[in-house]
Amino acid sequence: MFKLITTGYFYADGGAMFGAIPKVSWSRSYPVNERNLCVLAMHAGVVKTADGRIIIVDPGVGQDRLNESPAVFYRFYDTTDLCEELKRTGIKPEEVTDVIFTHLHFDHCGAAVRKNAHGTPEPVFPNAAHWVSRAQYESERSPHPLEAASFLPENTALLEKAGLLRLVEAAIEPAESLRMQLYDGHTLGQIAVTVKPALSPDEPSPANAGNITTVVFPGDILPLASHIVPERISAYDLYPTLSYNGKTEILEKAASGEHLLVFFHDAYTACATVKKAGSSFKINKKVGL
Repeated sequence: MFKLITTGYFYADGGAMFGAIPKVSWSRSYPVNERNLCVLAMHAGVVKTADGRIIIVDPGVGQDRLNESPAVFYRFYDTTDLCEELKRTGIKPEEVTDVIFTHLHFDHCGAAVRKNAHGTPEPVFPNAAHWVSRAQYESERSPHPLEAASFLPENTALLEKAGLLRLVEAAIEPAESLRMQLYDGHTLGQIAVTVKPALSPDEPSPANAGNITTVVFPGDILPLASHIVPERISAYDLYPTLSYNGKTEILEKAASGEHLLVFFHDAYTACATVKKAGSSFKINKKVGL
């Protein structure tokens, strides 16, 4: 099973999302309003594998802290309760075996912790291993001023105290159906997740995407489908040249291996296959949620 759950939307500055690329170029591929704001989504990945894993990739921002800085500046809206959405697919939070954070920026991982009825924060997925890179963990513990506001270290500390945190130091394959590869660029030690969902007769391939059997979650290495143009690098990326190298490596593999790419923040193209076009890349087939 492979499913994307859109957990909400927010606004981000178009110039910030596309960096040094002129607006006349990028605005043809991604809408922007009169205030130069782009609508961004948060697509949490839900995957069941043949070996019995139930995996959540990037559960999203959560709902506890939307009125706090820095979340309040992004004007989050239409946020959903991920647990309620999971129940509609027949999954209970305690059944989730793995939660993978591509990185620890709050819009990707905040929903892994929430306050209970007594106002005490607790893990949402109490039996799941929560995977994050050691480099990202260390960045959160001693953050650069440029990304310090993006972290929720108290959430990570809670997961660690509960014995749920798993630190990834290099590329690993915890199972035949799951691989995690590390990339620097947007931030240090971001994980790109490659997973093979278990297929059922009524779902012959992920999201009915033809013969595709492999799904890749590149997180903010490729936040939007528009970012498949290698030069379109977000101003939020701490190391732009490394971002360029990482995204081209992922795109080369996706184009040659017929992988389905998930664009976590794209409000219009949640996932797609890509193909090589000269020295660049193009969307081959868009796939609906």
